[in-house]
Amino acid sequence: MTRVLVTGFDPFDKDTYNPSWAAARLLQENPPDGAEVTAVQLPCKYDESLKVLREAVLETDPDLVMSLGLSPRSGISIERVAINVNDCPAADNAGRTLKGEPVVADGPAAYFSTLPIKRCAREVWQNGMYAEISHTAGAFVCNHVFYGLMHLLATEGKPRRGGFVHIPHTPEMPAVAQGRAPSLPVDLTAKGLRIVLSTALAHETDIDIPVGATH
Repeated sequence: MTRVLVTGFDPFDKDTYNPSWAAARLLQENPPDGAEVTAVQLPCKYDESLKVLREAVLETDPDLVMSLGLSPRSGISIERVAINVNDCPAADNAGRTLKGEPVVADGPAAYFSTLPIKRCAREVWQNGMYAEISHTAGAFVCNHVFYGLMHLLATEGKPRRGGFVHIPHTPEMPAVAQGRAPSLPVDLTAKGLRIVLSTALAHETDIDIPVGATH
């Protein structure tokens, strides 16, 4: 049985719900064949998020880690690269705003996902859902977690793989009602994420095609 850690965030700012956490729990309840999924909720706070993430990795000893975050995307948005910078006008849930500080002071400029991102996106498309490869996870807490995860995996000396996926809002969320974000029911989001996980577990290498040819 392959051990998988899936993380989602707690509600951000004035939201009372975060579909990234709801989707993570659905994956734990109904994992891909051959996988044991543990869902862990991360606080939407710069420093605390990585502390909780590290503790979860040490406790669950996963073979693969997939972190989830919420963004106004149209479907399953698989991130390619995490950058070593925190720089966003929005405050995290601790009220903290960062203006260009690195995630890791002595870390490299960036890390690439170690999931087969193009293969995963193609499989989601072939199962009738929208997926995309994203070249930026922003510079807020989602990127902070993505970079922190990949730095941990790169430096701890264990053969783990990991990556980050942004998912859409759900129809009942305020941003959707206000016309600021597309939406997808969380059960459909979880279906797409299950395909991503299944594909990543079955394949360690990616397919040699351009990003735009994944659908």
